[in-house]
Amino acid sequence: MSEIIRLSAEVTPDLGGQRLDQVAAQLFAEFSRSRLSAWIKEGRLTVDGATLRPRDVVHGGAVLALEAEQEAQGEWVAQAIEMDIVYEDDQILVINKPAGLVVHPAAGHADGTLLNALLHHVPDIVNVPRAGIVHRLDKDTTGLMVVAKTLQAQTNLVAQLQKRSVSRIYECVVVGVVTAGGKINAPIGRHGTQRQRMGVMDNGKPAVSHYRVLDRYRSHTHVRVKLETGRTHQIRVHMAHVGFPLVGDPVYGGRFRIPPAASASLVDALKTFPRQALHARFLELDHPTTGERIGWESPLPDDFVWLTSLLKQDREAFVG
Repeated sequence: MSEIIRLSAEVTPDLGGQRLDQVAAQLFAEFSRSRLSAWIKEGRLTVDGATLRPRDVVHGGAVLALEAEQEAQGEWVAQAIEMDIVYEDDQILVINKPAGLVVHPAAGHADGTLLNALLHHVPDIVNVPRAGIVHRLDKDTTGLMVVAKTLQAQTNLVAQLQKRSVSRIYECVVVGVVTAGGKINAPIGRHGTQRQRMGVMDNGKPAVSHYRVLDRYRSHTHVRVKLETGRTHQIRVHMAHVGFPLVGDPVYGGRFRIPPAASASLVDALKTFPRQALHARFLELDHPTTGERIGWESPLPDDFVWLTSLLKQDREAFVG
């Protein structure tokens, strides 16, 4: 099984003067750089009808045209894994992801992932890049994700994500009392030696998060975060960067903070919370074919609700 891809894009002024492979990676971000580079060398990705080398410079106004075959990913296995489907039509699928579900097969998680479940639910999705997964949630982050069921929808959603027109709003519980909302504009890149870890670094990719306070407790805060960009671990890294790491975060969480004289149940909940307290609460986007603006909301999961209820009880016990 394979699908013919026919795409074109004009080189914007800000991309002019860069190498063809770099420009292609920006304009056709749904495909890997290695795949795009191979297509350039094979003459399947042309510039104004001409075949160039990956390192050749292209200028603003040039038109990149891609005509290639998207090979089905034969090594992926369809598995009957239950999904909490919030919305589905012939173009997109919106799911409410539980904690513990890995989105994409990787080292240590060859199967049992959301991708394997998608292949079982929508077999033709094998012909869509990355089986229609256009953005991810960490294994232990819960909440809303959109998946493209067709190549047309995938291309459209990737373009919306690049334009930052997809609204993704999360809720989290952080360590520390946040006095006011704000904006975090701090580039994120991969750690030099710990490859599973991200961090704020000067040579990272641009990353912007907006946050506001929903509720304050004695030593913690319930925060809402709206993503402007979608970097790996962005909210976890950004909130830790400004001194308010997420409760339960095994990588960026730092030290526990227990309110003085807290109840045994709250102490236990804070020490044993099994994951980062992060939930993708709201998702809004333009439908890939109708253009209609549509959105979804996912209620907070039980463990999140239990944690905030204990924090509220603790606050009320010490008022006055």
